[in-house]
Amino acid sequence: MVRAARPPAVQQAFVLHQYDWSETSLVLDLFTREQGRLAVVAKGAKRPYSQLRAVLLPFQRIQVTLSKPGKSADGSPAEVVTLRGAEWVGGATLPVGAALFSGYYLNELLLKLLARQDPHPQLFDAYAQTLPELHANDDAASQTALRAFELRLLQELGLLPDLSLSTITQAPLSPERLYMLTPDGGVLPHAGDAAGFAASSLVHLQAALLHGSMAALQHACASCLLALRSALRALLHYHLGQKPLRTRQVMLDVQKLIE
Repeated sequence: MVRAARPPAVQQAFVLHQYDWSETSLVLDLFTREQGRLAVVAKGAKRPYSQLRAVLLPFQRIQVTLSKPGKSADGSPAEVVTLRGAEWVGGATLPVGAALFSGYYLNELLLKLLARQDPHPQLFDAYAQTLPELHANDDAASQTALRAFELRLLQELGLLPDLSLSTITQAPLSPERLYMLTPDGGVLPHAGDAAGFAASSLVHLQAALLHGSMAALQHACASCLLALRSALRALLHYHLGQKPLRTRQVMLDVQKLIE
């Protein structure tokens, strides 16, 4: 009988979301490298003298120590564990302006698409590498970083087809044709008003995904940014189902107020 590996006592994490649990405590939704998304109780974190107040911030890489999971009534591991300690381990400053909205958008994607206790270490690394690329004063760079992360997320969850092949026939893409990326059909010959991709763009995206480098993936995204934005928006909406993204709507509302 092979026993499941025990989670490490200390592990890297980001705070995705938090809400009040009592007058003095918080429940955190953590994205950890080793265990994926976890629900964690931070007892006493709201007290004025608590050292955790300055550490449990979004978009900051922290190092956490967690209690061993207990047992629920049916004998299965409890879903919520207790935070024993947390330390800031360095990283970029908190994003501001539009970059702040983009950061919360990433967090909401992870909250709504990742199952609890489902580790994705490569996605954790991609998230950590994407946050510094969200520049408030460089929209093109931010949009490229967002598209690259969306692609990586969909790939990690098994929701992205091989972009170098026609999905139905599994034949290599023809260099002379345009293609589209659809939620229910994958990569198809271009038709109608859908965003069109050159075959070379999709092949480069797939190569960058296989390579694993976020810098390479961002570079590949930059060459087809407008088409990619439209296609990935439709793909994410399809897989989110009845879970609309609040941050996207807030961003649109703010833009309307500014215009």
